[in-house]
This record gives sequence, C-alpha cells and structure tokens, in this order.
Amino acid sequence: MSQRLLDPRIKLRHVMCFLEVGRQKSVVNAATSLNISQPAVSKTIQELEDILGVALFDRSRRSLFLTAFGEIFQRYAGAGVSALRQGVDAIHQAQTDAVVRVGALPTVSARILPRAVEHFADQKLGARTRIVTGPNAYLLSLLRLGDVDLVIGRMAEPDAMSGLSFEYLYSERVVLAVRPGHPLLAESRFDLTMIGRYQTVMPPPGSVIRPLAERLLIAHGIPAPRDEVESVSNAFGRSYIRLSDAIWIISEGVVAEDVAEGQLVLLPTDTGDTLGPVGLTTRTDTALSPAAEILMQSVRHVAARQIPIRAEGGGHHDGEAI
Repeated sequence: MSQRLLDPRIKLRHVMCFLEVGRQKSVVNAATSLNISQPAVSKTIQELEDILGVALFDRSRRSLFLTAFGEIFQRYAGAGVSALRQGVDAIHQAQTDAVVRVGALPTVSARILPRAVEHFADQKLGARTRIVTGPNAYLLSLLRLGDVDLVIGRMAEPDAMSGLSFEYLYSERVVLAVRPGHPLLAESRFDLTMIGRYQTVMPPPGSVIRPLAERLLIAHGIPAPRDEVESVSNAFGRSYIRLSDAIWIISEGVVAEDVAEGQLVLLPTDTGDTLGPVGLTTRTDTALSPAAEILMQSVRHVAARQIPIRAEGGGHHDGEAI
C-alpha cells in the first residue's frame, strides 16, 4: 500500500491523555481532569512515546512542556479528535432532525424518489421526509428561500442557476407515451409526423421540458398539435391517455413504471435529441443537515441502479440509465 496504516498500538486513550497533559502541562491536573490515577497518566504517556519512538514532553522543568515532536503530534492529534467529535455530533443530529424538505419534479417523483425515501427510511434516523412537487421555477424559488433543503429533477437553464449547485445523476429523454392498442402502434412504418392526427398532452409553457418537446415537433415538421391539452398533473396525464387516443409527451421517468407494467407504451421513435441531465440542486451558501445529506446519498444509491426503458415496436433507443 502507498500509505502507511495507523499503528494499531495507538489507542484513543493515548491520544486523549496526551492532549490533556499538553493542555494542563501537568500530570497531576490531567489525572484529575480525566478521573484516573497519576501513575496511569504517566504510564499512558510513556506508552505513546515508546510507540512513536520520540519524547513528547520536556520533563526537565517543573511544568511539562511539549517538545518539537510533541507540538507536531498535538497539532494533528487535536485536529483528529475534533473531527471525530464532529462526526459523533453529526450522527446525533441526523437522528434528531425533525424533517428533510425535498422539492421534486414529476420526473423523479414517480420513480426515483419513492425508492430513495424507502432507502432513507430504512436508516431509521427518526427524521421525516416532506415532499413538495410543482414546476421547476416554483421549486427553485422555494430552495432560494430555504423552504426546501434540496430539489431533485432536471437541471434548470443556466441563468436560473445563480447561487445554486447541480450534481448530475443521470440523463433522461422526453418520450411519447400512448395506451396499449393505440392505432399508431399498428403502423408497420411509423413516422413521427403521424402524431399530427391525434390530440396531445403537453407540458405547459414554463416547464423544463416544454422547449424540448417543441423543438422535437418543429425538427420533424410537425405543426402545432391539434386540441393540445397542457398539464403538469401526472395523475391526469396517466388517466387521460389510458381512456383516449391522445399522445402524452412527457419525461421518460414519469412513465417508467407504467411502461414496465404494460399500462402505457412508448411510440417507437428516436428522441435522443431531448436528452437532459437530471440531478440534485442545492444552495451554494447553505450547509445541508446530516439527515439531508443521508437522503441525498439514498437518491444517489437509487439513481445508480435504474434500468433504462426501451420503446416498444423496435424504435431506436440508446439505452442509457434513466
């Protein structure tokens, strides 16, 4: 190994005893503070010096003073104990945090977040999770005001990311979902222009994926959809598509479970140009609570294990994780 391991003979009692003697400059006072005998303090210091192979204290004077080696060891031992205390405090805080507030876009609310919350709950921290959903601009405003701890979803436009930090998790495309048995699924040579004959359910203006959906249609020469329905409601979109021949233009993650269960089908068309990053957005000027950090780790854990959806009917799909 390139780095030396810590000598296993050095115990926490050695470090704590050394630091207290260094602070008190007296074995007697250190013994009183540590509630152990003076011989035990002297023996512990001697053991540490034997392990390190150097003298840590100058014993030639009435009070004990650190040698040059002692000052070096004190600097790092003190920092190490301080970091250890912070770690213990962070664990206690994570167990007592009342709530972790999460803003979630529909793309993760339907697939990533439920599993992440389940994984988080399995940690048994005693913290509650509060989920807030809505348009991206609304969630980012809550984040800036401190009303949510983090936002999970597609990355916003660069001009909306000032003061915010984005952590990439995976890429996701916009897809066209229909009910099983939809007439377009029977087309032997499906072409995207065929959707012009049908009603569409589209994300409303201002949503993150609306520009992607519009560019997809324009790139294929498709005029403004007939009888367009605008909605951010997953429940409405899912129900309406199942009872009609409408086409739902939506982020892939929203319909992932429906497709896997056969409740919806993706039209066989390449929408690779609509790929966009999905991840965690946090404030750059605010430290997250330990519980929020653990929830973020649960989101990373679940996102890393997602299985890509493939369009039915032989359509091209690149297959990256969603």
